[in-house]
Amino acid sequence: MSTGPETDVRPWGSYTVLDDRPTFKVKRIEVAPGRRLSYQRHARRSEHWFIVAGVAVVTLDGERHEVAVGQAVDIPVGTDHRIENVGDAPVVFVEVQHGEYFGEDDIVRLEDDYGRSDA
Repeated sequence: MSTGPETDVRPWGSYTVLDDRPTFKVKRIEVAPGRRLSYQRHARRSEHWFIVAGVAVVTLDGERHEVAVGQAVDIPVGTDHRIENVGDAPVVFVEVQHGEYFGEDDIVRLEDDYGRSDA
């Protein structure tokens, strides 16, 4: 019996895993207005974000970029990154992780609004 896709609610919003394979993982991520994810990096995976709703600010290695619906962001392995919702509506994006390991212990949190920083 299937339990359905993996979904988790976080302080910044929520995510649902759409596909999980040995070399990639695909998530639908929703960021609530005024919220942001940790400023973080990964040693074992790259990520590709495609914005499908809302307007966000993405920080890559300290540089901020506004991204809107239809735009994509590539995050190479080892790049410091964060996404934040600066609008009044939810930001929704599809995240494709590529690599050979996707565990939570590959997240180094440099800054975190919710007390989870590793730095």
